[in-house]
Amino acid sequence: MNKRSGKFVTGVYPGTFDPVTKGHLHLIRRASRMVDHLIVGVADNRRKGPLFSHEERLEMLRADLQNMPQKGCEIEVRSFDNLLVHFAKDVGASCIFRGLRAVSDFEYEFQMTGMNSKLAPDIETFFLMAADKWQFVSASFVKEVCSLGGDVDEYVTPLVADALKKKFKK
Repeated sequence: MNKRSGKFVTGVYPGTFDPVTKGHLHLIRRASRMVDHLIVGVADNRRKGPLFSHEERLEMLRADLQNMPQKGCEIEVRSFDNLLVHFAKDVGASCIFRGLRAVSDFEYEFQMTGMNSKLAPDIETFFLMAADKWQFVSASFVKEVCSLGGDVDEYVTPLVADALKKKFKK
């Protein structure tokens, strides 16, 4: 329960997580310190052409979060396939967390936040800057590096690294 308001505060951290990276996990840990309950929403968006199935992404994320130290609150992983603000309302969230790595992220996130505030003015969006160590890491880069035989162990957990290597051996 939030000490100031006396209300239970739920937040959402959404993403495709194809695959989840250590940068994602770092932002999830930080967001978990700001709310009483954090829901990590895994988008089921086949239009993006994910490497991993929706179920695989959910499983990897749940496993990585189960092993995460220093969580600030309960973290739950859920699937969604509708508008983010509708998902946030459905789960009773009052805020959405979004990660920013670079100026290019900001432009897209700025537009999305503007639309979300029109659709759901009662849901606040908070931006978390990626730590220096993770500013250049993206799931797309990780997949590309691994597909070309590069080492991605520094950017993903061992579970995810193994899953990537299996995908690209096929």
